[in-house]
Amino acid sequence: MNDFTFSVPQNIMVGRGSLAKLPEAARQLGGSHAFIISGPHLTKMGLVGKVSDSLKAAGFAVDAFTETEGNPSTDTVEKAAAAYKAAGADFIVAFGGGSPMDVAKAVGVVAKYGGRIEEYEGAHKVPGKIVPLIAIPTTAGTGSEVTAFSVITDHRRDYKLTVFSYELLPACAILDAELLTSAPASVAAACGIDAFIHAEEAYVSRAASPFSDAMAEKAMELLGGNIRRFVACREDIEAAENMLVGSLFAGIAFSFARLGNVHAMSHPISAYFDVPHGVANAVLLPVIAEYNALADHGRYFKIFNYISPFKVDAGEFEPGLLPGAIRELCGEIGIPNGIVEAVNNASRNGPVSREAIEEKVEAMAADAMKSGNIAVNPRASRQSDIEMLYRRAL
Repeated sequence: MNDFTFSVPQNIMVGRGSLAKLPEAARQLGGSHAFIISGPHLTKMGLVGKVSDSLKAAGFAVDAFTETEGNPSTDTVEKAAAAYKAAGADFIVAFGGGSPMDVAKAVGVVAKYGGRIEEYEGAHKVPGKIVPLIAIPTTAGTGSEVTAFSVITDHRRDYKLTVFSYELLPACAILDAELLTSAPASVAAACGIDAFIHAEEAYVSRAASPFSDAMAEKAMELLGGNIRRFVACREDIEAAENMLVGSLFAGIAFSFARLGNVHAMSHPISAYFDVPHGVANAVLLPVIAEYNALADHGRYFKIFNYISPFKVDAGEFEPGLLPGAIRELCGEIGIPNGIVEAVNNASRNGPVSREAIEEKVEAMAADAMKSGNIAVNPRASRQSDIEMLYRRAL
């Protein structure tokens, strides 16, 4: 057993309608001027206005930055930080999916300590507590409301940088499943499978512990048992709630056990081709599950039974069954069939050939090897292995 320590120091509120508790949470932070960080879609839906109005009615001053994009960039962080400082706010409300939360964490760093977010890349470079932050997820996917990571795209390098520090943890998280009901099926699928992969990679990680295993197993139970229902009908509030809590537990699991080759390899795909993070993960998962099967020590059996509608006994199972179950699930919820399809679905500049993607494989593999997640993947990997996996996933 690995040595392990854990601490979950946040105030986490879970429940239908719990968005109404936002003013109470803000008062506990001791702030008076909120700065909401969100995206244009939630603004158009009127949800950002709803959050703003609830705070104003409780006596808080409110400003907002609503320009976060799907794979947020260093330039977006710089703009949002400048807007935060100009507003004179004293706490942040991150409202949305993983992208607004990543931006909010990064703004919390640079607004407090100065410089650009690139200067804090890596582990434990944030010198102390960041601007107080409340996180309100509107997707069941990233678990960013309980993770110590901010992932930001640096277009100057075509690279997704990661800032890791427990100082990034939001002071409070509010999980209201009613906020998930308007998500499109494609978003529900991509975010849901991303959450499942967080739990799955944490579970098979070489850095796993009994604590992270407990979080990962419950996460996979909730996510695997509800993702089909949730994609089929976002108004199924029970499924939405289970997905949201599953995503929360998965986020806690990987905060302590880290991830693996899937996430190490998905970040370059998003950086080079702007593929949504969850989709990039999902197209890689079955290929990497096949690769990692050689290292399985009984965990694939549990994972299989969490996602397959056809349960098997231990005597009937062999690790090679899991990749097929993953492909079946991904197909049912509308995940693209490989990197080429995912890239072309995301492309805003016309078709992208297989050959054009293959030209980037060596560079993407080199970037993937910089991730600390490679080191805890259950099967050891060299750059040549990563290149081979990219080509298998095309």
